[in-house]
Amino acid sequence: MSDTGPLTGEHLALDLVNTRPSTEDGRADLLDTPARLAAWLTLEPALAAEVGDAVPTAADLAPVHAVREHVDAVVRALLRGTRPPKAALRGLTEAARAAPAVRELGWDGVAVTAARRRAGRLGVRLAARLAEAAADLLTDDAVGRLKRCEAEDCVLVFLPAHPRRRWCSPTRCGNRARVARYYRRHKNPTP
Repeated sequence: MSDTGPLTGEHLALDLVNTRPSTEDGRADLLDTPARLAAWLTLEPALAAEVGDAVPTAADLAPVHAVREHVDAVVRALLRGTRPPKAALRGLTEAARAAPAVRELGWDGVAVTAARRRAGRLGVRLAARLAEAAADLLTDDAVGRLKRCEAEDCVLVFLPAHPRRRWCSPTRCGNRARVARYYRRHKNPTP
């Protein structure tokens, strides 16, 4: 994992929000092109069923970006301890409603199978799946443990598995914080 790559491994909705990290030049967008969206999708196995063989296009970016902005608005409100914006909650509901999942029945030669399928363009299907993931996260009691990375220049969010976790990633911000602390101690040693 590099500092410029997406941070994955959190809840899917948080992985989406975390595709807008801080950089020296401001907030980066790690899903700004169809190729970068495709690369992120390969890191998210939970989205494999929605993607299938489809290749993202420029038209697929807008619905995914809209869901990301809605999730980000709700998450930031929860971190501040304030009411989430109604428009963001409504936006997530509408995204999920645009491509509802239907259980498609089939036969595999031995038994009846059921696979969840959505109709529509890839971006709309992805947005619906991401909005559902956001709904799962936002209605889970675990959302009360939501944290923002304590690194001064980081905006990433996470759900800590351990209550003492302070950084989005021990190899990203955690390592930088430890190196900075070491440098401060050894630059001006106390007599």
